Amino acid sequence: MAIADDDIERIRTGVSIVDVITPHVALKRVGRNWTGLCPFHPEKSPSFNVREEIGRFHCFGCGKSGDVFTFVQEIEHVDFVSAVERLAAKAGIQITYTNDGQSKERQRRKRLVEAMEQAVEWYHDRLLTGPDAGAARGYLRSRGFDSETVRKFRLGWAPDDWDQLAKHLRVPDDVLRDTGLGFMNRRNRVQDSFRGRILFPIFTPEGDPIALGGRILPGSTDPAKYKNSPETPIYAKSRTFYGLNWAKGEIVNANQAVICEGYTDVIGFHRAGVPRAIATCGTALTEDHVRLLKRYASRVVLSFDADAAGQGAAERFYEWEQKYEIEVYVAKLPPGTDPGELAVSDPAALRAAVDHALPFLGFRLERLLEANRGATSPEQRSRLATKAMEIVSEHPDVNVRKLYAGQIATRTGLPVADLVAVAERRGGRIITAPRPDRRVRDGAEFVALANLIQDWDGIAAWLIEALFRDELHLRAFRALAESGGNLTAALELADPEARTVLERAAVADVDFDPMMTVQVLLRSGVRRMLALRTHETDPDQIREDDEARRLLHSLDESLTDPAPTDALLQWLDRRSEERD
Repeated sequence: MAIADDDIERIRTGVSIVDVITPHVALKRVGRNWTGLCPFHPEKSPSFNVREEIGRFHCFGCGKSGDVFTFVQEIEHVDFVSAVERLAAKAGIQITYTNDGQSKERQRRKRLVEAMEQAVEWYHDRLLTGPDAGAARGYLRSRGFDSETVRKFRLGWAPDDWDQLAKHLRVPDDVLRDTGLGFMNRRNRVQDSFRGRILFPIFTPEGDPIALGGRILPGSTDPAKYKNSPETPIYAKSRTFYGLNWAKGEIVNANQAVICEGYTDVIGFHRAGVPRAIATCGTALTEDHVRLLKRYASRVVLSFDADAAGQGAAERFYEWEQKYEIEVYVAKLPPGTDPGELAVSDPAALRAAVDHALPFLGFRLERLLEANRGATSPEQRSRLATKAMEIVSEHPDVNVRKLYAGQIATRTGLPVADLVAVAERRGGRIITAPRPDRRVRDGAEFVALANLIQDWDGIAAWLIEALFRDELHLRAFRALAESGGNLTAALELADPEARTVLERAAVADVDFDPMMTVQVLLRSGVRRMLALRTHETDPDQIREDDEARRLLHSLDESLTDPAPTDALLQWLDRRSEERD
């Protein structure tokens, strides 16, 4: 789905970013900026800055930044298209999609979601009031589901009949088919997909119903205990979480999501006081799931046996931890229990399992070590250490491996140095250095970038690459120069670290004369270059360098004459090109 660039730009310029942010943040005017407490991380003093004239925000505490579309995406947890549509509605702007086919696709999706909403409501009403749903209501009561729970999660009942839903909805057969609500039987007649089942509606994070999960009642002759909607134009299992629409607020607040295997597990966690539980929809956890979850939290607690799939699963989790900067933990549930049952029998134990969750690798090691508590002989302890180190060696971070090696040494009595040596030489990828610190000093180079963003015409002609000594500032300057001062384009061109510098500079409340900033950088650059040319022997070059020294002295004496500045910039630019 794509929206015409002209419409995006009309929205960007027609909607005040301050008006959009104000309902979420108490902003106060400070100089040229609006400031307030960041909505994306806890803080006591304001570090969230908004610059209205360029339509950007940046938090100097957590680093979140962007334009009005980014803010809506982050605060409402929606994709870019949804953010544009919401802002367009706010501004009264009619959106044009890039082609007719995409517009029709959007309309088609809306029609399917509407049909699914009607079905969810009809099934829900049947569970609450239908005389044929008595057994279903009794079963839910036996599992601890009270009326409030049934209504909150909009549980439903599919009558054991051929086509009652199809008759009620009165929608075209292709709508029933494309939503997974119905299918054509051998007599070429439409038939309901769900019959004689308790239904669990599945929603998008925004609350649109897109699928159903069905469970038979005890005693049913149907061999399939669970039946789920198929993949449809509105439902992709690998990118959907059950319960995210209810849990997303709590997930954001806690910076933690609890991932279960089933619908009743999710409901059990909610009832036990852990309302940040969600579940995959009949699939293993995928990278698409992780990518979606990263919008809301950086910590994930698994409430199922994630190690059952073996080494392959472990490698995926470690890869995702690095790629998406998440932390994966495992809740240690009492043996032989599932969250749905524990929510009824011992909700405190369920909460404690989440509160005391272990890192994924730590959980796997703890389980191995606990299972071998009887290993007392030297031979047994040696074998145990070998097995434990095989698990540790799967982790890509050498420092993590070394720390766990120390724990294994303590538990088995083997020399720490020996196991640390194993940790250093075994395992997949090794991280040899931490990521660079993204904070940069706010010196003259940074001030020059801020001036360039905020007053391109006033300073652009005086800035050259040779003025920037800091590599990160230089990369940010190159992106700005290549974009001709267009901040949006520069942010797209810049690498992630340089983009962070530009975001900070865009909202920096600097009050320095642009030419004064240029001259500060110029003095430093000229002196630096002259220090590198003390061994020059060419007479013409020496004369030019002496002239640069004279101009530098002239620059120090007169701050208003632009001639020395211009001449020195040309000299510095020429000398820099010669060195390159």
